[in-house]
Amino acid sequence: MMVLKGFAAKYFLQRTPSFFFRFWKSEAALSMLKKFISYYKPHWKLFAADMVCAVMIAAVDLLFPLVSRYAMQNLLPDKAYAAFFAVILLLVISYLLRAGFQYFVGYWGHVLGVRMETDMRRDLFTHLQKLPFSFYDRNRTGHLMSRVVNDLFEVVELAHHGPEDLFISLVTLLGAFAILLTIQWQLALLVFALVPLIILFTASRRLKMNRASRQVKERTAGINADIESSISGARVAKAFNNESYEIEKFEEGNNRYRTAKNGFYKQMGIFTAGMDFLTSIMNVAVIAFGGLLIMSDSGLDYIDLLTFSLYVGTFLQPIRRLSTFVEQYTVGMAGFRRFQELMATVPDITDNPDAVPLRNVQGDVIFENVTFSYDSDVRVLSGVSLHIPAGKTLALVGPSGGGKSTLCHLIPRFYEISSGRITVDGKDIREVTLSSLRSSVGIVQQDVMLFAGTIMDNIRYGRITATDEEVMEAAKKAEIHEDILQMPNGYQTYVGERGIMLSGGQKQRVSIARIFLKNPPILILDEATSALDTVTEAHIQAAFDTLSQGRTTLVIAHRLSTVRHADEIVYIDAEGIREKGTHEELMQQGGLYASLCAVQFQTSKDS
Repeated sequence: MMVLKGFAAKYFLQRTPSFFFRFWKSEAALSMLKKFISYYKPHWKLFAADMVCAVMIAAVDLLFPLVSRYAMQNLLPDKAYAAFFAVILLLVISYLLRAGFQYFVGYWGHVLGVRMETDMRRDLFTHLQKLPFSFYDRNRTGHLMSRVVNDLFEVVELAHHGPEDLFISLVTLLGAFAILLTIQWQLALLVFALVPLIILFTASRRLKMNRASRQVKERTAGINADIESSISGARVAKAFNNESYEIEKFEEGNNRYRTAKNGFYKQMGIFTAGMDFLTSIMNVAVIAFGGLLIMSDSGLDYIDLLTFSLYVGTFLQPIRRLSTFVEQYTVGMAGFRRFQELMATVPDITDNPDAVPLRNVQGDVIFENVTFSYDSDVRVLSGVSLHIPAGKTLALVGPSGGGKSTLCHLIPRFYEISSGRITVDGKDIREVTLSSLRSSVGIVQQDVMLFAGTIMDNIRYGRITATDEEVMEAAKKAEIHEDILQMPNGYQTYVGERGIMLSGGQKQRVSIARIFLKNPPILILDEATSALDTVTEAHIQAAFDTLSQGRTTLVIAHRLSTVRHADEIVYIDAEGIREKGTHEELMQQGGLYASLCAVQFQTSKDS
């Protein structure tokens, strides 16, 4: 029997996921476990109550066979019928209480899990808000969504069921074994020797089910990604008449999912059939060995044998719980590890300890020998020096990829410069708080991001505390007020996902209204009219002219007609700043800017 136990332990160690044991061996993993446990702290009273209820459930399960044995051995033979029915009544009351404890565990235990989930999701979302542009450049939205939603669900399943399953299983198994030893130690050893076999089978089959389940999840993730991509690109698919291609692509993923699901159900069928067989064999073994003991006059009677049979059923539920716990622990801690990896991503752009608020901003911006690269291999800007006096307009022109947008994004510290420095009103932007710096900068881009809400909500995003009257005043300045009034629900009109219900010009003017509401001293117009037709562009340009008054303005434009009145024009390409001056000065030089103007003029003339 000891050899069997030794073999069982060795097999279990070999078959249990290596991650489960590696987890306990590393200090980093122990630190992660402490972090996981820390999420119980705000809810420790609810957790303690949940565990107390779990103990009471296990106690009732353990006492029922023992009380039944006492009643059958002592009360019925002595014809103490009143006492017998009193015991039955106590059992009914105990099971009513057990139902109450089970309700608490089923309801409040899940509430505990949900509270922990919301705490983790809050921490993760708050952390994501602190991460820089470069992080989102490297990570897909769908993957981040999976971490915020799917991974945390697995973690919370472990948070709720893990301690409960482990505790109940250990209490029940050890308690039942101790009771059985007091009844008939030989039969108790037989039962306990058979338990590792069931655990081995359960653990091994659970591992295979887990692998099959992972394949299903991967296929599900693939289907979700395909659906998201297809729905987002539905207009493109229709434009290219590629609906049949999208359907075929989805069918391939759907078939892979079906195959994976079939594999999972096959493993589940083997597991269910095997557990039923082993359960039946354990009952047969108990009856057979118990019968031999009765025949040999070992002191075991029929009532003891019946009690043993009842405890066999008591053993099975904890075994299932333990096997489930192994799977939950593996999956849940893997999810928590991914959660911690994301939480451990350190924002590379943060407030310095001595950072001070930027106050009374005039908007004098200076670039001093600024160098920047997205990674160590590709340098985007090298030794850039510029001065944009307060209230003046600087236009940036040149070929795509020359670093125009990047240069502008360095001012609000969306990216961190590699060397040099940038100052606003003489203060290094790294020495002022990010909040005050970004409050001082307004950006209007070509690709306008509108949230799936009302027009009122989208304009108010420029200043969350603005009143309705202030929102309307901003809309008037952006020349969108009249358009809004003609919409079905006025300012409460729903704009659709990413503003799909509005025209390009309307979306752009909503974004301009945001900036009017924000009222920043520094304004960046990043190719804000390049996607618009000439008539709409001229209409919006008037709003830009109003918006730019009294502000330091950086304009990025491919249509040079919109920047010829700038105070200074800079031609920039991959080699850096090539030319600087007013429109007239650069035209007289006959250089790159003049050539670019000539090409655009000729193109416009030919069209």
